Amino acid sequence: MTSRSDASSPALGTAGFTLIEMIVVIAVLGFALALIVGFRPPWSRGLEIDTAAAELAAQLRLARSQAIAGNRAVAVEFDLAGHRYRAGGGAVRPFPAKLAVELLTIAGERHGADIGDIRFHPDGSSTGGRIVLADRTRRVAIGVDWLTGRIGVADVH
Repeated sequence: MTSRSDASSPALGTAGFTLIEMIVVIAVLGFALALIVGFRPPWSRGLEIDTAAAELAAQLRLARSQAIAGNRAVAVEFDLAGHRYRAGGGAVRPFPAKLAVELLTIAGERHGADIGDIRFHPDGSSTGGRIVLADRTRRVAIGVDWLTGRIGVADVH
C-alpha cells in the first residue's frame, strides 16, 4: 500500500542540476563570450593605402565629371602640409595619418612648396599630374593623364 506522502514526494536525484553541470555550462558560456568579444576581422596593412588611393581616384573622377557636366574648369586642391585635399567645391578630406603624400603637377598649378592643384577642363582634359601615397612597405600612384583626363591607379616599385 502506498501512502499519500510517498506519492507526492519527488524521487531523489531527479530535481535540479549538479554543481559540476553548472560549472561546465558557465565555463562553456564564458569561453564562447571570450571568442565573440575578442574576434576582430583580419586587417591588412595594405588595405589602408588601397582604400585611400581608391577614394582619391573616385574624387578625381568626380571632379572630371563635374567639369564636363558643368562646362567649367574644376580643380582638385592638395594641401600636403595639412595632409588633406578637396575636389571642386566639396568637403575637405584628410589623407590617412600614416601615409606620406607626394604631388607632381605642372609649375602653373603649384601655389607653394606644399600646395598644388590638378585641374580638369570642360572637354575632359586636365593639367595632368601624379599623386603618390606611401607607407613603410608600399607606394601607390594615382596618375592623371593630361590629354584625356583619365585616372589610373598603380603600384610604384
